[in-house]
Amino acid sequence: MMKAVLAIDQGTTSTRALIVGQDGAIVARAQVELHQSYPRTGWVEHDPETIWRDVVATARQALSQATEAEIDVVAIGITNQRETFVVWDRETGRAVHPAIVWQDRRGAALCERLIGEGVETEVSARSGLLLDSYFSASKLAWLLDTVPGLRRDAEAGKLAFGTIDTYLLWRLTDGRVHATDPSNAARTLLFDIARMDWSDELCALFGISRAMLPRVMDNDALFGTVDAAVLGQALPITGMAGDQQAALVGQGCLKAGQVKITYGTGAFGLMHTGDTISRSRHRLLSTVAYRVGGQTCYALEGSIFVAGAGVQWLRDRLGIIASAAETETLARTIPDNGGVYLVPAFAGLGTPHWDSQARAVLCGMTLGTGAAHVARAMLEAVAYQSEELIDTMREDTGLCADLIRIDGGMAHNAWLCQFLADVLATPVRRPDNVESTALGAAFLAGTAAGIWPSLADTPSSSNRDAVFEPALAAAERARLIAGWRDAVARTRHRANVE
Repeated sequence: MMKAVLAIDQGTTSTRALIVGQDGAIVARAQVELHQSYPRTGWVEHDPETIWRDVVATARQALSQATEAEIDVVAIGITNQRETFVVWDRETGRAVHPAIVWQDRRGAALCERLIGEGVETEVSARSGLLLDSYFSASKLAWLLDTVPGLRRDAEAGKLAFGTIDTYLLWRLTDGRVHATDPSNAARTLLFDIARMDWSDELCALFGISRAMLPRVMDNDALFGTVDAAVLGQALPITGMAGDQQAALVGQGCLKAGQVKITYGTGAFGLMHTGDTISRSRHRLLSTVAYRVGGQTCYALEGSIFVAGAGVQWLRDRLGIIASAAETETLARTIPDNGGVYLVPAFAGLGTPHWDSQARAVLCGMTLGTGAAHVARAMLEAVAYQSEELIDTMREDTGLCADLIRIDGGMAHNAWLCQFLADVLATPVRRPDNVESTALGAAFLAGTAAGIWPSLADTPSSSNRDAVFEPALAAAERARLIAGWRDAVARTRHRANVE
C-alpha cells in the first residue's frame, strides 16, 4: 500500500483536509468554507466550535477516501492561519470567546500607545516583528482586560491560549497536549526568536501570564496521537507549521535567498535567510522559517493584507463577479487599466508601509470606467504590492532571487501570473499543485514519520510546473508602477487628513 499523510489545512476562509501520497500527489481531499463574523468595525471573529467540527468532518471524509483507495495514512500534519487565536478553559475545553482573527484591529490602540512610549525597537529586537494589531499579543491583552474575570482566571492557570494549531492539537488529543511550533509562536509578539523561547519581558509588556502559553516544540516533533474515536483511527501528529512557513517548505525553499509568495486571503512573501536572523531596515518581519531536527532556519517576511479577500469583495459587496475565475475573463476584455488603480487598504497597508490608518481608494475613474477596469485594478494591485515587497527584500538582503515561486488560490489566474512576472521583471513559477501550504505540512509530518528521508528529498517541484517570463517593456513597467505609487500616496494622505 502507498503510504501517505493527512494534511489538515485550517485557513481564514476555509478548512481543508488533504491526503498527500509519497509522490507528493494529493490523492484525496475535502473542504468547507468558513464563515467570518464582523461584530463591529475593525473586528473579525471565527467560531472555534465551527472550526473544530469542520476539521473533524473534512478529515474523516478524506480518510474515508484514502481507505477506499487502499492508501495507508501514517501521520498527520497541521497547518493553520497564523496569529488568529483562541482562549479556552483548561477544565472544560470550551472557548471563552470567539477566535480573534489576524485581520482584527482591536489591539491597535494598545500598539499605538506602546509605540508612543518608545518600546517598538526593543519589541522588534526580541520578536522580529513590528508593534501592530496584526499579531496576537495586543488583542489577547484586550480580551483579558475586557471580559470580566478572564485576567484573574488566566493568572490562576485556569485558561489556555493558543493559535489555531494549538487549539486543534488540544482537541485532537483530548486535552492531553498544549503545544505549538516555533513558526506559530513567532507570530504572537511574545516569543524571542533568538532564544527560541517565550520572552518574560514581552509577556510583562503585554500583561500576559506565561501560565497560559503552550510548550514550543520543533516543527517535525511527535506532538501527540489522535484518539481513534475522533477521526476513526489513531494517528500520530508529527508536523505543524503556520501556513506561510508551511508553504515555504512545500515550495522547496530550503536555501538562503529563495523566495515564495502565497496568494490567499492576504498575500505573504517569505525569503529564506538561512540559520541567521536577518534584520530589516525597511520594516520587513524577521521570523522563524522552521526548526527541524533541532536546527533553526529563519526568514524575512512581507505581508499584503488583502489579496483574495479583494476578489471576495468584488463578488460579495460589489456584485460585479459571480466567481473568482471571472476576474481573469474581465481583465482580458480590456487592453489596459485605463488609468484606474485600486489600493485595497481595507484593513490598512502592510509591507513596506505598515500603516494601520490607511483605507482603500479607487482612483483614476472616468465615465468610461466599468466593471472590467475595477476587477483588473484589483488583480493589478496584488502585483504592485508584490513588487513593493520583493524590492524591499532585495534592498534589505542584497539577495536577488532569479525566480519567484507562487502558490495559493489566486495562482490559478494565468493573467495575474503573467502580470506578476511583468511587474516583478522576474520569472514566476507556479507549481503544478498549488496546494503548497498543505504540502508543507505533509512534508514536515512525513519526514518525521519516515516517508521521506529529509525535507530535501520531498517532491516539492514537478516538470509540469508553469513558468511565466517577463514580457513588459521597461518603460511601460515604470509607468504603471509610478501610477500605483501615486495611488498609494493618495490613500495614505486621506488617512492622515482624517
